[in-house]
Amino acid sequence: MSITNETLKAHLKDPAIFCCRRGKGIVIGAADLEDPSLFEDMEEAGLLTLSKEGLVIEQVLGATLLTDCEALTPILPSMIDGAKEIKVVKEATVADKVEIRTKKEENKSRGIGKEGMIHIEIEELKGLSLDIPYSSLFAQGFSGRTADIKEEIIEEKKVDKIVRSLIKKYYKVSDVLIGSETKFENGVLTIDEAVLKEAIKADPLIKEIKMDVIKPNGRHINTDTIMDVCPIATKVEGVLGEGVTNVMEGAVFMLTGVDEDGTQVHEFGSSEGFLDEKMAFGNPGCADETDIIIRVETKIQRLVGMERRGPYAAHKCEDVIIQSVREALKKAKDAPAREELCQDVKKYGRPRVVLIKEIMGQGAMHDNILCPTEPCGVLGGQKNVDLGNVPLMLSPNEVRDGGIHALTCIGPATKEMTRHYFREPLVEKLANDKELNFIGVIFVGSPQVNDEKTFVSERLGAWVETLEAEGAIVTTEGFGNNHIDFISHINQIGKRNIPVVGVSFCAYQGQLVVGNMYADAMIEINKDKGGFENEIAGCSEICEKDALRSIQMLKNKMMGVEIKPAPKKWSQDVIDNNNLLLGL
Repeated sequence: MSITNETLKAHLKDPAIFCCRRGKGIVIGAADLEDPSLFEDMEEAGLLTLSKEGLVIEQVLGATLLTDCEALTPILPSMIDGAKEIKVVKEATVADKVEIRTKKEENKSRGIGKEGMIHIEIEELKGLSLDIPYSSLFAQGFSGRTADIKEEIIEEKKVDKIVRSLIKKYYKVSDVLIGSETKFENGVLTIDEAVLKEAIKADPLIKEIKMDVIKPNGRHINTDTIMDVCPIATKVEGVLGEGVTNVMEGAVFMLTGVDEDGTQVHEFGSSEGFLDEKMAFGNPGCADETDIIIRVETKIQRLVGMERRGPYAAHKCEDVIIQSVREALKKAKDAPAREELCQDVKKYGRPRVVLIKEIMGQGAMHDNILCPTEPCGVLGGQKNVDLGNVPLMLSPNEVRDGGIHALTCIGPATKEMTRHYFREPLVEKLANDKELNFIGVIFVGSPQVNDEKTFVSERLGAWVETLEAEGAIVTTEGFGNNHIDFISHINQIGKRNIPVVGVSFCAYQGQLVVGNMYADAMIEINKDKGGFENEIAGCSEICEKDALRSIQMLKNKMMGVEIKPAPKKWSQDVIDNNNLLLGL
């Protein structure tokens, strides 16, 4: 397949190989040359052998072929007339400093006034001297004042604006008991066993519900598939994203499910087995190593485990139990172990960046609840499928305050559970990055029908453009069908000249089958040695290192730093080397 004119510029330094048989006398153009992105596969298949003496594409364009040549033949100097020499241009670097002289004394000695010139000297570029009219600086918004040598001529800086503040108060849980009343005293959480009778009434599709407590040293026990891990948090002042939220630290809820026939409630892969082998403890969406797990086991009506209403029923019933604990947490009398201040801040003078999180919405069990009444709750929220999967924007604080409850039952390793959103590394790192103005998080569903995918993706592109974003990161959980939307989102953003980075599980099993010219900055989040969906809950979700690589990749792309193409096949070495570059 010949190289296209659109991608020619990116391959000028690659080997020049004929794509088809060519006859003597032709003038070589892009249509005569093989696409270099295919070379690796061709070499592996034995179809192509590159030559060290071969020319590169920029040397052969416009040259005349002197002899007949077969397909997949490297072009050697003896084969053409008019081969171009490659000019090596040494790039100049500014190793020390760019000095702007604005001292009053120097201005006087040079005769520079308001309408004069500002003199710039760059030491490493020998012989270069620039004189810039002050008037041109005024046109760009400079103040025009003179300063001493330590001051800069800068645009008047606006003070960063705090839009809203959220205080999370963390209460340490030292033990969890099942008893005759629900209370939280002296670090001990007691849950009334009778709450199960109320919970099962929440939905008639639930036929049986159980609850037990799993301590950190007792995790080598069998469990049904892990549907969710949910933190315990409640509002005590204000609404989601502001005010005060109490959070239990050291205990989480875990929801499991089967139907009446014993079929695991799952879709692509199930995480039933020994609990200590089926969860990536310590990852953002999972229980931590020292957490006490409150397990809620549900049995769903037969044949509804693969319908939206089946998993939703299980989450509703569990939420009744969690709400009883929230009410006890609201009344906590002990002093919190720690407090966390979360702020939504407008950072003036820094590039506007948005995070797009593609969530499941393909109509079977794929669903999520957005903006519930309580943090990480179910009641009061809206399902993204019912909203048509159209983009919905939340502030960073709303996400950090439990604005998403996850219902999806996709592959366990890539599933972002409710606790993941509560402490999403990308949201945390972007919100605290002093070089970026993080404007918010857009959640967009992944529809099943292609026409709907296109519609939703186009609306997302319009959103990002209207927000005047100067950079975007797009993430998705799972792989396969939703990768169609994922790549479309990147295209819709990129074609609006907005730098964009993609974050996804691909590796070996989830390799992208579609792509576009804007998908040149991609972050792999696989954690499995073989590159598979390994059915370990939360294994290949976004973690801190992934977030830091993603943000640095975006900064590089925004600054115009060249991003080297990734190998044709997944390689953990690329991830490891990038982590080393960032000191991770």
